[in-house]
This record gives sequence, structure tokens and C-alpha cells, in this order.
Amino acid sequence: MRAPTVCHACVWWQSRRGKSQDKLEWIETAEDEWGSWGALYQDDDGRVLGSMQYGPAQLFPRARELPAGPPSDDSVLVTCAYLVDLHSPWVMQSLFLTAIGEARDRGAVALEAFAYRYPEGGSPRQRFHEHKTVFPRDFLNDFGFETVRSSGRVELARLELGGLQPVEEGTRAKVIELVKEAFQPAPVPQAPS
Repeated sequence: MRAPTVCHACVWWQSRRGKSQDKLEWIETAEDEWGSWGALYQDDDGRVLGSMQYGPAQLFPRARELPAGPPSDDSVLVTCAYLVDLHSPWVMQSLFLTAIGEARDRGAVALEAFAYRYPEGGSPRQRFHEHKTVFPRDFLNDFGFETVRSSGRVELARLELGGLQPVEEGTRAKVIELVKEAFQPAPVPQAPS
């Protein structure tokens, strides 16, 4: 595995409190039902800079027990992210953009994540390194996530993935015709014969 060592055996999200879960068994189920269940961010030399785990909310039973939970059954849930280097916070942004794009490509209705409202002035270490499973609320705001419900400082945040709506058949041709007409030179008046 190329993922950070911390990710190899962690089953916190995959198990309920007081119950154990075999990671390899969970991976097999997740890949059969969903496919790849996360993303790695690597530099040009192949060194891992960060990782993120996400998938259908049903794959992560612990999410049902969290404050502000449970996540919606129709959502893809971002459960955790790990940054190797705190001096590259853009890696977290890239990982979220990857999760958004992949969830949308797979036909998901929404992407959800648990958020925490940090007091102002929190350090990047506190906001992005110490808590790998609950994301800063203001960070999620930048992507357009909205609060579903909250419990104290913890929130379940949701990003609807509606996207572009298809254009009615034939409408495109009508628009192109109108544009062409608008840019066509006016006919030159003809002298009477």
C-alpha cells in the first residue's frame, strides 16, 4: 500500500463502537459495491503528500454514532484525510475537489462531511493535522457545503451535486442560428433596375 502508514489498519470509520472490523474484508466489500474508496495525492516523484477516504455513507457505520449524524443515505461521505506535510494545505483542497468530481461522476446526489467550528485563530496544525476526521467548517464553506444539522461545535455538512442541466434537444441549434444571424452583415441595398 502506498497510503500513509496510519491508514493501513485503521478501521475507526468502518466499525461501530465496541465492534471490530477486518480492514481487508471491508476493502473487498467497499470495492465490490463502490470501487475505489479514496484518493492519494502524490508529487511528481511519486511521494505521497496526502490521502482521503470517502464512499457511500452506508460503508461507514461509525458515522451513525457521531454527534450531528447520521449522514444521509443518498450521500457520499468524506470520512478522513491525512496530510503528510502541514506546509501544503492545498493538498487538502485538491483531495476534496477529487472527491467532489468522483462522487459526481458516479451519480451521487451529494457529498457530506463532518465539520467542526474552530474558534478564530486556530493553528493550521490544529485545524488540518490533529483532527483527521472532522474538517474545519470554514474550509468546507469555501466549497459550498451547507449545514444539515449540528450538535455543539460539530456539524454534518452537505454539498449538493446537481450540476449542469442538459439543454433541450434542438435549442442549441436555434441559439447558434440566432448568433450567426446577429453577426451576419446586413444585406447591401440593391439599386432599383
